[in-house]
Amino acid sequence: MPRTTRKRAITPNPRVAFGIVLRSLREQHGFSQDSFAHLTGYHRNYIGQLERGEKSPSLSALFNLAEALEIRPSQLVRMIEQQLRS
Repeated sequence: MPRTTRKRAITPNPRVAFGIVLRSLREQHGFSQDSFAHLTGYHRNYIGQLERGEKSPSLSALFNLAEALEIRPSQLVRMIEQQLRS
């Protein structure tokens, strides 16, 4: 019988991984994109672009988003790394 190999779903890039993690955390906290944007001071369109992997956050934005999600920026980065490996 031929041997089958499992293909892992690979997240194409860190931007996409960041978006997946950001959306997941935002939803876990019960925020809509609009309420999260208001909390962070960013425009809702920007939050959507981040979540879709269309934009990369600046270092300042990464820190601000992490603060709003009540996690350390390093935790957020670790979650993105885990997403890239899954």
